Amino acid sequence: MITTHKTGVDKEGRVLARETTCYLDGGAYISTGPIAVSVPFLSMEQVYRMESVRYNGYSIYTNKPIRGMIRTHGRCFAAGLDTQLDMIAEHLGIDPVEIRLRNVRKPGEYTNTKSRVGSCAMNETIHKAVETSGFKDKWGKLPPFHGIGIGTNAVQVGFPMGIRGGSQSFIKFNEDGEATVMSGVVDNGQGNDNMLVQIAAEELGLLPEDIHLVSADTETTSSDPGSYSQVSTFVGGQAVQIAAANCRKKLFEVAAKVLKVKADTLAAKNRLIFVKDNPEKSIPIKKVVRISLTNFNSVNAEGGYWPKVDMKREWVSNPYGQMCEAFSFGTTIVEVKVDPDTGQVEVLNATACQDVGKALNPLVLEGQFEGSIAMGGQGGMLTEYHEWKDGRCLNPTMLDYKLPLACDMPNIDTIIVESIEPKGPYGAKEAGMSIAMSAAQAYAGAVSNAIGVYMDSFPLTPDKILAAIKKNSPKTRSQNESHVD
Repeated sequence: MITTHKTGVDKEGRVLARETTCYLDGGAYISTGPIAVSVPFLSMEQVYRMESVRYNGYSIYTNKPIRGMIRTHGRCFAAGLDTQLDMIAEHLGIDPVEIRLRNVRKPGEYTNTKSRVGSCAMNETIHKAVETSGFKDKWGKLPPFHGIGIGTNAVQVGFPMGIRGGSQSFIKFNEDGEATVMSGVVDNGQGNDNMLVQIAAEELGLLPEDIHLVSADTETTSSDPGSYSQVSTFVGGQAVQIAAANCRKKLFEVAAKVLKVKADTLAAKNRLIFVKDNPEKSIPIKKVVRISLTNFNSVNAEGGYWPKVDMKREWVSNPYGQMCEAFSFGTTIVEVKVDPDTGQVEVLNATACQDVGKALNPLVLEGQFEGSIAMGGQGGMLTEYHEWKDGRCLNPTMLDYKLPLACDMPNIDTIIVESIEPKGPYGAKEAGMSIAMSAAQAYAGAVSNAIGVYMDSFPLTPDKILAAIKKNSPKTRSQNESHVD
């Protein structure tokens, strides 16, 4: 991706207008290229307020294999945006934190293309990340070749995907009082299976160990869009929640007859259905299921959820309307040390803070944040890249493509901020992607701060860093000034 940003601000550092042009290497088949082209614009539009915006995106056919999106495919765009913001702040005499606070999105606002932002705690993520990292105490006061950088980003939750955009779930009770959940949501390591089990157990009044999950190909299970567009919890989890609520309704109808009360007076928890105002008056869920089966009625239900987006929105002819239902917001701050002789970067500490709506499982989210730092920053900005020659990849294996290992990772402080998204299951929304993108920005800012040169080519490999240090050295500057004269 080759990106150019042009930004207009007032004397207070508030962004008035921005024009961005992106050229993406789409390979020989483009694949998801048109969608990939749109994502950088969305990240720009969502995180900061601005009066006017223009975006030009191009996916270019090249003699390379099929291309696809990866978590930080917009690192060039995002890091460039925040680097320019740091440059503007320096020019105006404003610190990097303040210029972001003056421009961040607020809840209830609309983006330039008319998407309403329901929940947003961007301010809080910045303040908490700054406080935890000690950014204010370190900015401009670190030793030579030590640097600190901040990145802020926002990510859409529930991208419009037409008939593929929704998820369905089916739940059935077994005669032992346990339940089986069928869902097309796939767990790629981010904890989706656990999330579905948690939601089903919470809604049905069971314990997690009472839930049996069938998560398989959609030939076997219900339809689901996949983890694309950060929707596994927001859409897939909500489909399970709705199916569980429908199943619970059937249980309550049977239990109400046994307990001789109205169904709307009942609640379920710890494998029991009980009267809200008189918890002692209860019946085991297992018994309710058996009573239902004795009367030749199985207890099962389905549920589905589709994001409420504007299906008439189209990128060229009509780029307006509700693009997604929710947005996540994240801030990452990174402190680094650069070896001026080798160009190697040592990351001393990373602070990751994101507005997740509602944290359904804080421990899982901590893992997501750490993975995002690894993918968006440590790998995406320092070691991961492809070498190409004549349409062939020169480093196609894991021996040559340098993914970060556990031993390469810095200390990471994770901070969860909850804003309670009104349209998400229990108030939840995407968690992790905003950290991956803002990590790329923070790594770029920290290295730039350490060497005194604003970097504009990523990843930040030692050769690029050494060239920047050499270019900025007093001797080189003197020679250049003499040459200009």
